[in-house]
Amino acid sequence: MGGPVEELIQIALADGDPDGTVRWQAIAVLQERGDLETFTLARRLCAARTTAERVLGVDILGELGRDRPFADKTLPILRYLAASEQDARVLYSVLIAFGHLRDARALPSVIELASHPEHSVRYGAAYALPNVMGIPPDPAGVAALRLLASDPDDDVADWAALGISLVSDRGFDS
Repeated sequence: MGGPVEELIQIALADGDPDGTVRWQAIAVLQERGDLETFTLARRLCAARTTAERVLGVDILGELGRDRPFADKTLPILRYLAASEQDARVLYSVLIAFGHLRDARALPSVIELASHPEHSVRYGAAYALPNVMGIPPDPAGVAALRLLASDPDDDVADWAALGISLVSDRGFDS
C-alpha cells in the first residue's frame, strides 16, 4: 500500500473499525514515511472536528518514523490533547502514543489520566506508565500504577500488574 499522504489518510478514515486491518496498514505506511509532510498532516488531524480524525492523527504521531524524529514536536501536541480532550477514544490513543514514545516528559499527563472515569482511558494509562516512568522509576508513576493494579476493571488491573512487574525489573521493588 503506497501513495500520497492524503490518500493514505482517506483510506485509514474510510475503515470505520478503529482496529481495522486496512486502517492500520495505511497508518503503518504513514508512520514508516517519517517525513515532515506526514507529521504536518497528522498534527492537523489532531485538531480536527471529528473524533475519528483526531484519533488517526494521534495514532500516526505515536510511532512516526523509525527513530521518532518528531518526538520533541509530538509530545506537546499529545500533552495538550491529554489536558483538553473529552473523548475517551482520543485519550486512549494519546496514552498509547505516550507509551510508544517512551518519554518521561509525558508522565504528569499519564498520571492525571490514570484516574479517568472511563476504563479504556485507565487501560491506556496502565499501558503507558511503565514506559514513561524512567529509570529508576518515578515514585509518583509507581504509585499511580499501584492504584491501577487494584482497578475494578480486570483488564486495567491485569495490565497494571504487568507494568509493576516490568518496573520491578528496572530497579524498583514492588
